[in-house]
Amino acid sequence: MNLDPAFLKQLSMIATGFAAAFVAALWLALIFWTFRDIRKRSRDPFMRILAVIVVALLFLPGILVYLVLRPPETLEEEYQHSLEEEALLQSIDEVAVCPGCNRRVQKDWVACPNCHMRLKKTCTHCGKSIELPWNLCPYCGTPVPGARIEVNETDAHDSFSFGDEEDPHS
Repeated sequence: MNLDPAFLKQLSMIATGFAAAFVAALWLALIFWTFRDIRKRSRDPFMRILAVIVVALLFLPGILVYLVLRPPETLEEEYQHSLEEEALLQSIDEVAVCPGCNRRVQKDWVACPNCHMRLKKTCTHCGKSIELPWNLCPYCGTPVPGARIEVNETDAHDSFSFGDEEDPHS
């Protein structure tokens, strides 16, 4: 079986064309993938342009350089991690601590069982626990005994007459 040299030349030209098309498509796909990937990982426009140029100019070695130097996390992953850290810090900050001995106490405790420091006071009207600095029970609105009560201007206008009404004593 003897192959025609013209046929082999044409076959090699077609194979070379397909290979060149494949390499060109691969090159464009890697540039496009790099552009999309760096957009997810960085907000810096210079970094985005540089990554695409490195891959466009160096092709396969360029993609390897990009994979080594790219940021390890996407912006979304960084945001999720920061939310998790913030939630952890907030849960740590919410732990109640006795001002006297700095030991952990429960939020509903009235006194510290370690140093016997008073943590809350009890409302005389409804019996619920309220914070020490509060002058008014938030549950029933009863003023705490011994606390100074400030009168609002609107309350003062309601309780005093300004001569518009007839005085019953005159």
